[in-house]
Amino acid sequence: MRIRIVDAFTDRPFAGNPAGVLLLDSDHFPADSWLQQVATEVNLSETAFAHRLPSGGEADWALRWFTPATEVDMCGHATLATAHVLHTTGTASGTVRFTARCGILSATAHQDGTITLDFPTAPLTPVEIPDGVAEALGAKVISAHDTGADIGDLVVELTDERTVRGLTPDIPALVAHSERGIIATAAAEDPAAGYDFVSRGFFPRVGIDEDPVTGSAHTALAPFWSARLRRGELTGLQASARSGLVRTALRGDRTLLTGRAVTVIDGELLTAP
Repeated sequence: MRIRIVDAFTDRPFAGNPAGVLLLDSDHFPADSWLQQVATEVNLSETAFAHRLPSGGEADWALRWFTPATEVDMCGHATLATAHVLHTTGTASGTVRFTARCGILSATAHQDGTITLDFPTAPLTPVEIPDGVAEALGAKVISAHDTGADIGDLVVELTDERTVRGLTPDIPALVAHSERGIIATAAAEDPAAGYDFVSRGFFPRVGIDEDPVTGSAHTALAPFWSARLRRGELTGLQASARSGLVRTALRGDRTLLTGRAVTVIDGELLTAP
């Protein structure tokens, strides 16, 4: 079957967040063990598997995501990558609806080449700054927020953009502080640069030390920064080594995430399930 590597939340190759994408010919998913083996072999932060659903239902495709170590409940960049493949291959047009572990998601392709994801907004809850998290990050933490069960991250606000960019965290020490990972964020030093806030994401619990661009995290970053900046539409820069931009639009219990994607590798998987 065809396997593609797509760089998501970027308009150029070798930037943004790469994801594996496999569109399955069958009407069901293969065994979980096979899906996990493929994701481990691909060895990217996520590999997406999708199969078509019968027409007339609430979704068009079933979608699952696996890291090299485990299955996850929600993934933005691999959903964007999957939608990109569906549209660039002519398999789908307009809006595509997916059913996933976190509910019904949709992806809408626009004429300018961007794709907008419709995801549930993370229910942010302020929490006490956990003991040891500042030491693990190596930076002062101003506030901390839990992101709920679907994401399972801890969002920590740092003093400024320079601090976020300069983090060199103790990755093993971060494992104890969230269900999935730690999102470090701060306001943009210069909003005229084209983004309103910066972030970095560390996910050692699911086998990813640092994720290049985390779409799902922006369902928490969008309400966090919209409340502070008093604007419903923002742009976030995930300041990893590869970097990527995510445009966010808060719509109550839904968050719209808009970005671009580029197919970098299009090949054939020779080992059938």
